[in-house]
Amino acid sequence: MKKFPKNFLWGAAMSAPQTEGESLSFGKTETTWDYWFRVSPENFYENQGPGVTSDIYNQYLEDCQRMKEIGLNSIRTSISWARLLPDGKTINQKAVQFYRNYFSAMLENGVEPIINLFHFDLPMWLMKQGGWENRVSVQAFAFYAKTCFELFGDLVGKWTTFNEPLVHIECGYLYQYHYPAIVDFKRAIQVGYHTLLAHKAAVKVFREVVETGEIGIILNISPTYPRSDSDEDRLAAFRSDLLNIRSFLDPSVLGTIPEELVTLLSENGLLPEVKDGDDQRIRENLVDFIGLNYYQPRRVQAPEFPTVPAKMPSDFYAAYDWPDKKMNPYRGWEIYPEALYDVAMMMKDKYNNIPWYVSENGMGVADEERFMNDAGEIEDDYRIAFMKEHLSYLHKGISEGSHCFGYHAWTFIDCWSWLNGYRNRYGFYRLDLTTHERSIKKSGRWIQQVSENNGF
Repeated sequence: MKKFPKNFLWGAAMSAPQTEGESLSFGKTETTWDYWFRVSPENFYENQGPGVTSDIYNQYLEDCQRMKEIGLNSIRTSISWARLLPDGKTINQKAVQFYRNYFSAMLENGVEPIINLFHFDLPMWLMKQGGWENRVSVQAFAFYAKTCFELFGDLVGKWTTFNEPLVHIECGYLYQYHYPAIVDFKRAIQVGYHTLLAHKAAVKVFREVVETGEIGIILNISPTYPRSDSDEDRLAAFRSDLLNIRSFLDPSVLGTIPEELVTLLSENGLLPEVKDGDDQRIRENLVDFIGLNYYQPRRVQAPEFPTVPAKMPSDFYAAYDWPDKKMNPYRGWEIYPEALYDVAMMMKDKYNNIPWYVSENGMGVADEERFMNDAGEIEDDYRIAFMKEHLSYLHKGISEGSHCFGYHAWTFIDCWSWLNGYRNRYGFYRLDLTTHERSIKKSGRWIQQVSENNGF
């Protein structure tokens, strides 16, 4: 039996735009996703947009009971900025009532809410002003954060500012998977810098408004492994970690932007516009804890023909196809649970052993109905095996002193996934897209036992 620390959080992660539904109802205004789907529905898998998703807005009472039934003692989800502040200034009382009822229902079922402020769903009113490219976004986010803390601080003990900030930066400004689907490295860096300042501004206002509670940030972590021990490959891995891990983790926990990152950006004409006082804002306003989303490693080698100055991150490091990899063919992602141990040791050795938790880890699989038994239950043994392997390496890291306090799987119920719609399923509960009925999967029964035993 692998036992985990007392009061360990066994839970699941979700987000408002991927689960709530009622995307343009009850006072909510358009986000970038609502807009993009309206003008370019052909970009979305099987024309599946953000309108209905998993219908949690209407089914949250029963869903909170379902959380309890499978042993979850915590849930991380988000608040919709465009629902709470439809014009950025005016509080939508229907949203306030919904979120207070939702979080209260979690608590009544023994589920601790960990509430995130931003999960890729930028309000369209802010996007029209330039979005994260415009420094006005920093103060707009701080006002939104303050509003949330004041309205829900009595129900929520753990807050996070952003989920995977690198994703809305990369996907929106480098790789065209998020709106505005621009390819411009320098603009991406500016978006990232303003996002970091918005995070810091939210932490500052949290300290001013909230008397008790904790605040953190959720980062996607793909530890980098070089192809070889050559100086060139090791430099590529170092630069990969600078951009993809340390760019947000260092300032969030240590209060510093790595000097090597500043030098790298400077040498390539990529430095963002800054203002006096920014250094102090970054140095201060440190987090209480960190959430880390882990799905796959990053394997790199030295780029063969890099562009100078760099036009894309691939000019600093090139992808390496490790021949011994094990793959999830549905997502095209490598399965490498050993990295979770390396992450645990990184947090212990390089980040003051700050409290942290696995805020996402999971396996997306298409056409899961293939694995449905005669009783109508999906036997997702592959998902159970995936979680067991990752939890085993996490347990090893905890046993060696890493301060990890929880594990959240992605996700509670099959959810809408941006341009991919419902192509791949991740949930402990299956969602019927026609009826919106929920049915437990084998993995849901398994996690209930894990939670009950605080181990497996």
